[in-house]
Amino acid sequence: MNPQNKTSTDFILLGLFPGFKYPNLLILTVLLIYTVAFAGNSILLLLIWLDSRLHTPMYFLLTQLSIIDLAYISSTVPKTVTNYFTGKKSISYLACASQMFFFLTLGLAECILLTLMAYDRYVAVCNPLRYTVLMSPRVCLQMAVAAWTGAVLAALVHTVYPMHFPVCGSREISHYFCEMPAILRMSCVDTSVYEMVKFVSTIIFLLVPFVLILASYVLIFLTVLRMNSRNGKKKALATCSSHLTVVSLYFGQAIFIYMTPSSSHTPEQDQIGAVLGTIVTPMLNPIIYSLRNKEVVGALQRCTGRCCGEEQPLLLQCCSQKRASLSLQATHSQF
Repeated sequence: MNPQNKTSTDFILLGLFPGFKYPNLLILTVLLIYTVAFAGNSILLLLIWLDSRLHTPMYFLLTQLSIIDLAYISSTVPKTVTNYFTGKKSISYLACASQMFFFLTLGLAECILLTLMAYDRYVAVCNPLRYTVLMSPRVCLQMAVAAWTGAVLAALVHTVYPMHFPVCGSREISHYFCEMPAILRMSCVDTSVYEMVKFVSTIIFLLVPFVLILASYVLIFLTVLRMNSRNGKKKALATCSSHLTVVSLYFGQAIFIYMTPSSSHTPEQDQIGAVLGTIVTPMLNPIIYSLRNKEVVGALQRCTGRCCGEEQPLLLQCCSQKRASLSLQATHSQF
């Protein structure tokens, strides 16, 4: 055991798959994924902001998802890459706690947000006549505030509690960031009570949302089967299939990591799950929602001037429309 571990409160991050034979290739791959994820989510946010046709409740929630993905991948990857190139593996107690808090906040917010997105699709398909009332801008804003508030409060509990457990022996974390299972694995006291608290929280924030999402889509598919319009069926299934793909990716790895005791899976399995949730999923989300969504593809074409054979770029027109819309809102507010 390192003598410094007896007095130092710093932790040692061993990095992403420390036993991997080709670390350079691994880091370059992570950097490539980070670049694609950052660019994809940024472009999606820009398109939704510029194109007034995307100013709907579904795309408001999708905006929140893109913000979460940007923050999610940025909370872990830059530190991992910096540690690799500088050779510095230590992370302070406060930085570790902060990283865990932001990671949990973003993860819990995404769970709630994916449930709200399923509810949005349920109302749009199964109760379209009341959609503008049930999913009004005010309701959407209240949903977003509730999701972030609930996530922050739950993350605070699950950061303060495990970080107060005493650590015996080595303070090495076999991970590329400070994650709850890795911290619990180093503790030298009985954590069974907290494991039960974690299990209950997992049911509330993972299992219940997952069941609600599945129930929403069962009702949606039953409604779609009764539709007479083939175009209506295709549009509903295309939109919902994109969301289901994201839900499957995210909830699959989260349930595996957090609904089982920390001692039941290895650090390598924890890392695989974390990579899928914090690196791969943020990259895939904008790709899934753009390539499989004609409205987003259409907005991209309109803003790049390739729609309907137009030669002149329409990005300036999009910006002009946005400025005109803001000006009109300001004029109305004066009256």
